[in-house]
Amino acid sequence: MLENLQDTRIKVGLTIQVRLVADLKASLAYYRDILGCTVDDWGHAQRDDMIFILQQAKSRDDVRPNAASQKRQDYPTEWHGPDHGWDTFVHMEWEDLEPFVEEIREKGAIISVEPFTAIHGKWEFKNVYVDDPDGYTIVFGAMREI
Repeated sequence: MLENLQDTRIKVGLTIQVRLVADLKASLAYYRDILGCTVDDWGHAQRDDMIFILQQAKSRDDVRPNAASQKRQDYPTEWHGPDHGWDTFVHMEWEDLEPFVEEIREKGAIISVEPFTAIHGKWEFKNVYVDDPDGYTIVFGAMREI
């Protein structure tokens, strides 16, 4: 029954993150020059499948990166949740993560948490936390089965 339901569902499209930023020009420059995105005058910043729409906030008070989430005891593995707020999670291939980190580090990326690995159940994860000028945290992460 569920298989038939899946076949008839309307497909939704790519999800694009929208962010209010304190200084649109500075943010576009960071996403372009540091993270390697293509940017335009509309506020789009894109690198491969990572896409943002950056919009000028009316007030600095309107810029609100996520706080750390509540820890949970009911995840499917021993992990209880992140220690820092996440605004975006970007999946990468395992072998691409370290070279990417070095690429953006050399350009002046704001790396708030250095690359680290962890094991959750049958998966090994490797993540790095990168902040933008407004304090939004982008987690670049890879995983592989153990």
